Amino acid sequence: MATDTDNRSLKQAKWTPYILSFPGLLCLYLFFIVPMVTLLKIALSVRPDANSNKLDFAWEWANFSKAFTDFGEQLWRGLAYAGIATVLCVLIAYPIAYFIAFKAGKWANLMLGLVMVPFFTSFLLRTIAWQSLFADTGPVLSVVDALQLTGLLDALQITTDGRIMNTPTAVIGGLTYNFMPFALLPIYVSLEKVQVGLIDASYDLYNNFPSTFRKVIFPLSLPGVFAGTLLTFIPAAGDFINAALLGNPNTPVIGGVIQARFLKAGDYPTASAISFVLMAMITVGVLLYAKFLGTEDLA
Repeated sequence: MATDTDNRSLKQAKWTPYILSFPGLLCLYLFFIVPMVTLLKIALSVRPDANSNKLDFAWEWANFSKAFTDFGEQLWRGLAYAGIATVLCVLIAYPIAYFIAFKAGKWANLMLGLVMVPFFTSFLLRTIAWQSLFADTGPVLSVVDALQLTGLLDALQITTDGRIMNTPTAVIGGLTYNFMPFALLPIYVSLEKVQVGLIDASYDLYNNFPSTFRKVIFPLSLPGVFAGTLLTFIPAAGDFINAALLGNPNTPVIGGVIQARFLKAGDYPTASAISFVLMAMITVGVLLYAKFLGTEDLA
């Protein structure tokens, strides 16, 4: 009798992992694999009639080359904006996260809440608000004019003819602001896990703060930096709202191209192919980044 019970327990234990993982695998299949296969099929199709949405599957690999031949400028512009915004997010978020983790004390939760409060509003509304900040008569340019920095900022190509709106600076500023929490929160979590005893031990060994930061604090926070850069760069690379509302209509980014090809031109094959190219480039970049930075401690 005991043997039969043991056998049933072993059989149940054998199938338990598969049963528990089934809902996750089902969601992965329905909401990732199926859409990706469908998108790939559309990317390899052709539209025989320009006035119709009917598509014929024809292994049309030439659709992928259009991402570089017809829209290469927008592709690299979108990646450049996302890269610059990601670097700015990390540079701004790291000191804030460090202060909250090590200096805020009992006020840490309140400060995290204050960081997140503006992001309870709509992404679109926040971006529209930056139109007022960057307007020709807005507060940002008013301060610049008061400090007589217009010529310097024009020389540095931060402003164009004394204007911020409809410039790359406005787009990058919007991206930096909108995706800041995605960089700050992972960095904060990593810094919070750093044991204060390790920092004290570094000081006991006659290391000053710069040396302690370089040898102890920053290496231990790299998992948060890695996660923060990915969470910032990936959505920023495909974003088109900031470019549409803050940038120049004549210099769109690749996200705007995909949106326009899908919803305005009805060119689903080209839009799908560009999406795949963008995903592939981001995936390769992430793998290379993970290889050089290392992600062993992310778990």
